[in-house]
Amino acid sequence: MMKYTKENFIFLLCGIIIYIVDIGVDFWVASKYFYKGQYTWAILIISFRCLSSLITQIFSYQWFKNDCEGTDPEKLKLIFLVHFFHCGIFIRYWFALKYGCQAAFKQNSNGDVSETDHPNFIQKQAIDVLTDINMLRIFKTFLETTPQLFVQIYVLMEHKNHNFYQYAAIIMSFCGISFSTVDYQVSLRKSLPDKERFRVLSKLVYLFYKLLTITSWILSISLVTLLSARSSVILLILLWSCGFAWTLKQHTTFCKSKEMEFLYRTIIGIVLLFTFFNIKGRKTKVPVSIYYVTHSLVTVGILLVYWFWKPSVAKEIHFTIVGILTILCLVLGIVFLVVYYGLFHPTYYCKQQTCFDEVDRGAGDNVEIGRFQNFIMQ
Repeated sequence: MMKYTKENFIFLLCGIIIYIVDIGVDFWVASKYFYKGQYTWAILIISFRCLSSLITQIFSYQWFKNDCEGTDPEKLKLIFLVHFFHCGIFIRYWFALKYGCQAAFKQNSNGDVSETDHPNFIQKQAIDVLTDINMLRIFKTFLETTPQLFVQIYVLMEHKNHNFYQYAAIIMSFCGISFSTVDYQVSLRKSLPDKERFRVLSKLVYLFYKLLTITSWILSISLVTLLSARSSVILLILLWSCGFAWTLKQHTTFCKSKEMEFLYRTIIGIVLLFTFFNIKGRKTKVPVSIYYVTHSLVTVGILLVYWFWKPSVAKEIHFTIVGILTILCLVLGIVFLVVYYGLFHPTYYCKQQTCFDEVDRGAGDNVEIGRFQNFIMQ
């Protein structure tokens, strides 16, 4: 298992800052829409925020509950109240700062130390807490940040009057997607012992692959929505159904209860609307190929529909720019995808329990198999 570094701690601080600023920007943008009488956009922005917060609080509390089995019931009640008021993520950030600071700056392996003070144990604590946060941030990214990005881009395409707060919201969305996807991959590499270190070049390639393919897809969906909101909803429901059916076929085992597992599969179906993830840690060549071939065909199909059905719109300069950006982002995204999977993707695929059983705490005991092994991988 790799070490928790000062760089990881700095990224954690940046992530906290972005998280807090993102909350402020969401309410600022929503208030601007309310002030201008654009209630639909304001309600959508707040709804995505509330939905992602609710889901992250539910999973965060369940993880605390699972980790605290056999402890004081009063402690669980307090944890429940904190999550009830949607502040559970801040508890996790507090522990991440505490253990991260110890692991990155205060570790000292000299002398006799207790098991809980052993450097390797502190490293594991820091990585585990950060991994939980990054899993929750993946939920937030695709339940809130990415849908909000779609709304902002759609509003920019539909209305000619552009405002600073709209661009601020788009920038924050891109920052949120960037930090969450890269941080998640860093946590993945650190938590799985046989995966190579996620170096700067591989981070950039992975980031561009995700951002460009997601941007192309959001532009495509925005074009469909401009053409027909009903068609956009039908397309998204159809694609979500395919993603949800795939999770059912994969027999995911992330949660302990059937109800939570069903919720998890539902959310992963939403995540798969925007980007591909390997939900079982198996080889991805065929699934990822099918996924992006399908998205490419749908994207090209949308542009062709505009070209033949709405030729007057297709000849407008705005559509030309959006169309070029859509195709350019798609092509470049696929190029970065091929480069990432060809040169930087780990060649070792961790089978259930195998690699986790080989990780040593460094204090004499084998590490417990964590929830991360059953979460989405690449």
